[in-house]
Amino acid sequence: MIYLDAAATTLQKPDSVRQAMARAMTECGNPGRSGHRAAMRAAQVVYDCREAAAGFFGLAQPERVVFTMNATHGLNIAIQSLLRRGGHAVITGYEHNSVVRPLEHLAEKGVTYTVAKWPLFDRIAACVAVAQALRPDTRCVIVNHVSNVFGSVTPLEEIDDLCAQRGVPLIVDASQSAGVLPLDVSRLRAVAFVCMPGHKGLYGPQGTGILLCCKEKELYSLIQGGTGSASLEKRQPDWLPDGLESGTLNVPGIAGLTEGLRFVAAHREEIRGREEALCRQLAARLSGLPGITCWHSETAQSGVLSFRAEKADPETVGAFLAREGICVRCGLHCAPLAHESAGTLPCGTVRASLSAFSTACDVRGLADCVTKLVKCL
Repeated sequence: MIYLDAAATTLQKPDSVRQAMARAMTECGNPGRSGHRAAMRAAQVVYDCREAAAGFFGLAQPERVVFTMNATHGLNIAIQSLLRRGGHAVITGYEHNSVVRPLEHLAEKGVTYTVAKWPLFDRIAACVAVAQALRPDTRCVIVNHVSNVFGSVTPLEEIDDLCAQRGVPLIVDASQSAGVLPLDVSRLRAVAFVCMPGHKGLYGPQGTGILLCCKEKELYSLIQGGTGSASLEKRQPDWLPDGLESGTLNVPGIAGLTEGLRFVAAHREEIRGREEALCRQLAARLSGLPGITCWHSETAQSGVLSFRAEKADPETVGAFLAREGICVRCGLHCAPLAHESAGTLPCGTVRASLSAFSTACDVRGLADCVTKLVKCL
């Protein structure tokens, strides 16, 4: 099997991730609920991950690292925290449905939003579009750091500067950038929340996510319940992380995520260089084939590449590749807005996405199979 669907989840994980999860299954109880050895071991595992995440992303206080089920969970908390009483948001033209759908759900509370659109890979136009979309009643800007469809990199630092000048909080969807691109929240003035999954570029297990709460903002808990603290109080605690973490945490998942963070911290530049080099190689191979269109940039793209065949829809291409043992994703990738911005509606694209475990052999295998398909069309 050639696995090139890391933007959905990184299937290959470091051995240390699996080992940590197995240890947690046998050694860890419920953190914060008791003082016995198993509960205390679980509490230490959870805190180790908070500390690792805080250090990796430049967050001074580990307690401001909140564990979620995935990036979508975190995005819903962030969006509800800033917009549940109404107001206006600015989003980019490359957002995922995990941003668009919560905003649509909040429309009944008077929330409106403007889509800042710009041509794919045009960083200067991105800043102009966001600036023009801001209004006096804008309560937040939401930015997809790296497009899950095209791998295009949004100029986060420049947009952060713009938001800081206007006094507008910024929410960052780091689903495709966390663990790959540098992301130091101590250098970002406007960022209020950063949302990310654990199971992609951080090489943790599925069912894990991180919400970085970077500013003193009133928080909205989607779920209320037991936190192991202030049990006499009938209302949810209003401090972090307890206020946003009700119920039993996914301790084995968090243990694995800690090891994923450590793996990335030790190899981040190597991972980024590998992904970008392989992306360039794949784009060069595919662009040379008749009837194949690639969306690629030498300067503003991470390790995600979309392409399309002139004579076959993406689903047909994906089915052919699957029969050949090659794993990619086809269609709209839960991001129709990105396809609208790039002009790839209604059928979408074929997406290949790379990881630390991708190889030049994988890239050649995909290119050879697409060459074989083109000859059959």
